[in-house]
Parts: sequence; C-alpha cells; structure tokens
Amino acid sequence: MKAQNNASIYSALAANLLIAVTKFIAGGFTNSSSMISEGIHSMVDTVNQVLLLYGLKRSHKKPDVSHPFGYGRELYFWSFIVSILIFGLGGGISIYQGVNHVIKPEELGDPFWNYIVLASSFVFEGASLVIAIKEFNKVRNGQTWWSAIIRSKDPSSFLVLFEDGAAVLGLLIVFVFMLIGHNYNMPYMDGIASVLVGLLLVFVSAILARESRSLLMGEGIARNTQHKIRVLVEKDPAIIRVVNVLSTYQAPDDVVLLLIVEFNPDIDTEDITASIERVRLAIKTAFPLIKLVFVQPQTYTRIPSSLFQTKKP
Repeated sequence: MKAQNNASIYSALAANLLIAVTKFIAGGFTNSSSMISEGIHSMVDTVNQVLLLYGLKRSHKKPDVSHPFGYGRELYFWSFIVSILIFGLGGGISIYQGVNHVIKPEELGDPFWNYIVLASSFVFEGASLVIAIKEFNKVRNGQTWWSAIIRSKDPSSFLVLFEDGAAVLGLLIVFVFMLIGHNYNMPYMDGIASVLVGLLLVFVSAILARESRSLLMGEGIARNTQHKIRVLVEKDPAIIRVVNVLSTYQAPDDVVLLLIVEFNPDIDTEDITASIERVRLAIKTAFPLIKLVFVQPQTYTRIPSSLFQTKKP
C-alpha cells in the first residue's frame, strides 16, 4: 500500500474530529436536529477513518500458518464495516431524528452559531475533499471517475472520497433548509434537512458496501489483463495453450494467479518444470502485483485425424 493513500485518511480524520465537536455544541445550543445529524455524520466519519487505518495496518501483517496468503483482505473487511456504519449510525439515526422533528417540530434558537459552524465545517471538509480528490487522481490513470471506482482494488482510495463528498453535500443541504426554515418560520424544514442528509448517507453506504463486498468476496484481474497473460504464456515453446486463468486479489497490491495449461505431449517432466519456471518469471516481471503464480498442467489429448475424415457414401 502506498503511503500517499494515507494522506487523505489522516486529513479527513483530523477535520471530522474537530468538526463533530463543534457541530454537537452548536446543535445543543440552537436545538437544531439537522445540526445534530451533521454532528453524528462527522462522528461516524471519524470512527470510519480510524477503522480504515486499523484495516490498513492489519493488512500489512506477514503471512503465517493460519493465514498463508497473508492478511491483505483485512482492509476489505474493515471497508465493508465502514459502509455498514455509514448506513446504520449515519443514515439511520439522521433519518430517525429528522422524522421526529418533522412530526413534532420545535422552535429553533438563534441560528447565528449554526451558520458559523457550517461555514467553518465547509472550509475544513472542502479542504479534506480536495486532498482526497488529488490522492485519487494519482491512481485514476486517466479513467473516468466512476470507471476508476469500479475497477479500483483499493477501497481506502475511494471511501474517503465518497465520505468527504457526502459531507460537503450534506452541509449544503443543511445550510439551504436552515436558511429557508428561519426566514419563513418553518421549523419542520430542519427535520426535512436531517432526513435528506440521512438518505444521502444511505445512498453512499449502498455504493460503498457493494464495492467492498465485491472485493471481500474475491475479485479477479481484469479481462484485458487475462488476455495479456494468455498471450505471454502461449509464447513459451513448451505450451500449446492456456485453458483457464483464475485469479483473486488478496490485497490491492497482491494477486494470486492459477493457470491451467496444456503442454506439448512430446516433452518430458524436466522440460515442463523448466517451462513453468519461465512462465512464472515472465508473469511476475510483466505484472508486479502478481505475487504468487501456480501452474496446473493439463494432459493434452491428441485427436486422431481419422475422426475428421468423412466417409464416402
């Protein structure tokens, strides 16, 4: 895992921790449910950054007897937990609190401090989002944003991006509805803002859960990469063809590859062994992310040419 990926996580952690405290204080003084929801949102994001850092640390543990392929998938597991927390704590509590304030709206206090907190939060969250965008652009490699997210095998690269984006959009929602509520004496608008923030978090958590689950279940290498490997392997003189290419990501930078290969039936065991070593070296050189390469020989059956001859009537 590249150290640069952690920059966005640390910046988001510092920003969310400070902002969460100020939002809770402002929400308590002004009796604003949307501000309290924003505080919950920031607190959940803070916990999420801690869990991501923990997952990153755990994923770097060396292989042992119980985990011979290493602990790389710890990152995928904790990323999935983060998406669940965004849904349950962030989205669920915000929606619940918002609905209560819509049913039983309460008179709002002086909104001055709410606006101050929202403005400062927007600056901090915006700065964190800019850092997350810059970090993600380093690994995007010219792909579209959505394509890069779908194809990414490193959830830490897009989790923070989604969280910061949702945070900035949530602040804008709260600001607009709070402004409307105070100017037109509509206290229930504060509850509607809280519900919208909750729905936003549920939407974001659904996307993150989908991507994290896919990685946790074991995604393989892309089809174009499989094709390149087939072409590379079939260049070896001892190999007739690659029957199948099986792979799985153990971590963003750790791929396990299994090749089922048909060898020339005229070569002996020593030639097959030498061919396997050549194939392994060639693949690891061309694709550094592939750490382990297993080659499974498959017996080649020569089909008699008589089977293809048509009998004369």
